[in-house]
Amino acid sequence: MSVNELTPEELEEIERKYDPEMAFRPTGAMIGAFVSFALVSMAVYHFYASGFGLIRELLHRGIHISFVLGLVFILFSAKKSSSATLLSSKWYRFDGVPAIDLLFAFGAVAAAMYLPMLPPEIVAERVGNPSTFDVVMGTILLFLTLEAARRSIGPTLPMIAIIFILFALFGPLAPGALKHGGTSWLGLINHLYMTNQGIYGIAIGVMAQYVFLFIVFGVLATRIGLGQLFIDLAMVIAGRFAGGPAKVAIFSSAFMGTISGSSIANTVTTGALTIPAMKKVGYPKHFAAAVEATASTGGQITPPILGAAAFIMVEYLEIPLRDILAAALFPALLHYFGIFIMVHLEAKKLGLKGMDKKDLPKTLLVLRQHWLSIIPLAILVYLILTGRTPDYAAVYGIIACVVVGFLNPVNRLTIKDLWHSLSMGAKNTLAVGAAAATVGVVVGVVTLTGVGFRLGYVVVQTATDFGNIIGSFWPMNFFTVTQWALFFSLVLIAIACILMGAGIPTTATYIILVAVAAPALAMLGVEPLVAHFFVFYYGVLADITPPVALAAYAAAGIAGSNPFKTGNTAFRLGIAKAIVPFVFVYSPALLLVTDGFTWAAFSITLLGAMIGIAGIGVAFSGYFIAPLSKWQRWWVGLFSLFFVAPGLLTMAIGVVLILPVILLQVRDAKRIKLLGVEA
Repeated sequence: MSVNELTPEELEEIERKYDPEMAFRPTGAMIGAFVSFALVSMAVYHFYASGFGLIRELLHRGIHISFVLGLVFILFSAKKSSSATLLSSKWYRFDGVPAIDLLFAFGAVAAAMYLPMLPPEIVAERVGNPSTFDVVMGTILLFLTLEAARRSIGPTLPMIAIIFILFALFGPLAPGALKHGGTSWLGLINHLYMTNQGIYGIAIGVMAQYVFLFIVFGVLATRIGLGQLFIDLAMVIAGRFAGGPAKVAIFSSAFMGTISGSSIANTVTTGALTIPAMKKVGYPKHFAAAVEATASTGGQITPPILGAAAFIMVEYLEIPLRDILAAALFPALLHYFGIFIMVHLEAKKLGLKGMDKKDLPKTLLVLRQHWLSIIPLAILVYLILTGRTPDYAAVYGIIACVVVGFLNPVNRLTIKDLWHSLSMGAKNTLAVGAAAATVGVVVGVVTLTGVGFRLGYVVVQTATDFGNIIGSFWPMNFFTVTQWALFFSLVLIAIACILMGAGIPTTATYIILVAVAAPALAMLGVEPLVAHFFVFYYGVLADITPPVALAAYAAAGIAGSNPFKTGNTAFRLGIAKAIVPFVFVYSPALLLVTDGFTWAAFSITLLGAMIGIAGIGVAFSGYFIAPLSKWQRWWVGLFSLFFVAPGLLTMAIGVVLILPVILLQVRDAKRIKLLGVEA
C-alpha cells in the first residue's frame, strides 16, 4: 500500500475523520461549487500578493481575514449550539447551510474589509478616536472572530480571549501585580480593530504572508509524489532492521516534517501505511500508534517549515529565517534520536524482526520514479539558505511543484488535481487562520495592558520564592537562588505551555505564552531566541500529552487502540522533546546561532544530550542488552540526567554511576545466552 494508492478525496476523508480542524460539514452542489471557487481564488490571490503584487499591509491582512472567517462559517457548523438545533429545518437552510451562518459569513467579510477599504489617511485620523460605526464594525468582527475560532478549533482559545478581554475592561479589580487602570469598550475596540496590535496584528500577518503559501506548497509537494518518495526512502533505509516499520515511521515522519507543519496531518498521512505495518510485525496496537504520533509531532520542529512558529520568530526576533532553521536542526534530530532508541529497544525486547525483503521497495526504482519530486523542496531550501525571504522561496517552490507535476510521467498533475490541491491547501489554513485572528485579540490585550511583563514578574517572583525554600536545605544550597529561580521559572512555563496547548493549536500557544515567557526569562538572563524555542517546544509537546493529545488520539483511531494509553506511551516516547529545551537553555550552543557559540561547547552538549536521552530511553524501555530490574531502571533513568546537564564533569560522574549497571547487564546477557544455548 502507498500514499498514492489513496485518492485525494480518500486522504481528505481520513483527515476529516481524525483531525477536528478538518471536520467540514457537507454542503449542497451550489454551495460546494462556490466554496471550491472561493478556496482556489484564495490560493491564487495569496500566490499573486506574495509573489508579484504590491498590496498594502492592512488591505492584505483584511482580505485574508475575510476569506478565512467567511469560509469558516460556511464550512464549520455551530455543532451542538442551540442555534444549530433551532435552525435545523429546511426553511432556515440554503443548500445545506443555515441562513444564520450565511449571515455570519457576510457580516465577517464586511467587518473585515470595512477598515482596510478606507483610505489610509482616514484610518490614521481615526486611530484613538474611532467613530460610532467603527466601533460597531469592530465589535462585529471581534464577536465573529471568537465564534469562528470556537467552531473550527474548539472553545478553549476563545475562552482564553474572553478572559483577557474581561481583564482589560476590569483591570482595577485584578489582584496584586496584575491590577491596572482598565479601559473602556471604545478603547478596547480602538486597540484591537483600529491598530495593527490586535486582530490585524503580527499573527494574522504571518499567516497571510508566509504560512498560507507553505501549507499550499506542502499539499502540492505531497501530490506530485514527494510524500511517497519520503516513505519509500524510509523503508529502504530502515525497513529491514529489527522492528522495521516503526523505524520507517520515524524516518518517514522526519522527512514529511520538512513539508508538513501539522502533527495530525502528518500522522494520518504516513500512519495509514506505517501503523498497520507495525502491528503486522508484532508491535502492540497502542505502541504502534504512539510511535507514529510521536514521530509525526516532530514535523512541527523540523526545518524548513516548523509549522508557523518559524515565521512568527522571524517577525518577533527580526532575524533571518535561515538562522531560525539552523537553531532548530539539532534539537529536532535529538527528538527523533530519542524515539529511535526506544523503538529499537522495544523491538529487541519483543524479539521483533524487520520487514520481508519482498515488501521493501527497490532503491533504484524509487529514485527513478520519484527523483523529480525532490526538486521543489531543493529549490525552496536553497532560496531560504541564500537569504531570500520566506514568501519568495515559497512562491518559487509552488511554481516548481506545478512544473514538475505537469512534466513528471509518474504522479502526473492534471488541471483537476491542481484545482483540488489549491482548494485543499486553502482549506487547511482556515482553522489556523481563525486561531491567528483570535490570538491577535489576546496579544492586543497584552500590549494594551502590559500584562505580559506583569505575569513575567509574577512567574519570576514565584520561582524565586521556591528557590529560597529549596536552597535553604543541604545539598540544594550548592546552587544559588538565581539558579533555582531560573529552573523553577522554566518548570512553571513548561507546565503552562502543556496545559494551554492541550486545547489550542501549537502556534497559538506559542504566541500567547511567549508574551509571558520572554519577559520572565529575559529577567533571568536567557537569550530571546532560546526563550522562544523553549516555549515553542513545550507547546508542541501538548500534541502527545494527555488528556488532550490530538496527534496521539488520531493515531489511536487508525490503530484501533485505547486513546489514553496511546497518549501516555507517546509522551514516554517523546520524552526527549521535554528534556532538550532545558538542555539548550543551560547550554545555548546547541542552537548553533546563539551568542558566544563555540564548537567545543556544542560538541560536549550534543554528546551529553545523546547519551542522556539514550539512557532515559533504556530506563523507560526496561531493556538494554538484557532486561533491567526495577531498581536498575530507576538508577539508569535518574543518573542519565548527569549527561543531560552540560559539562565534562557531570558526564564523568554519570559514567561512574551508571557503569555498575552496564556491567550487570553484560553478566545477565551472558547468562541468557548460555541458557539459550543449553536449551
